Amino acid sequence: MFDITSGEARLLLDIAFMATGRNRFKSAETILSALDEFRPDSEQLAVARMILSISKGDFQAAVDFADGMALVKHPTSAMIKVFKGMALLRLERPSVAKNVLEEVVAQADDPVAAQLAKDMMI
Repeated sequence: MFDITSGEARLLLDIAFMATGRNRFKSAETILSALDEFRPDSEQLAVARMILSISKGDFQAAVDFADGMALVKHPTSAMIKVFKGMALLRLERPSVAKNVLEEVVAQADDPVAAQLAKDMMI
């Protein structure tokens, strides 16, 4: 078996984001599945999977993935929590979303995630 470099993994992740942004969800899923073989513990890959689910309008899948896998592997990830909060808002569960987003703001170790959380709480 061969491995890929971190630069190659980043390039593939960027391509998956571009495919998601262009509604090429099957292509994005294929790329993310391949990356999962090489980087199964990647926080960025977990975030990309959540963004893909949200982009597809499958907000419950994003929450389920966060709770069942992403936050199990990365329990302190502010960015995963932000996208979980976003999905919860789209599921019209504002009180649960608020709790998640407030946790991100209080965590304050990722200023980008904290700002996103604040912006969603307006």
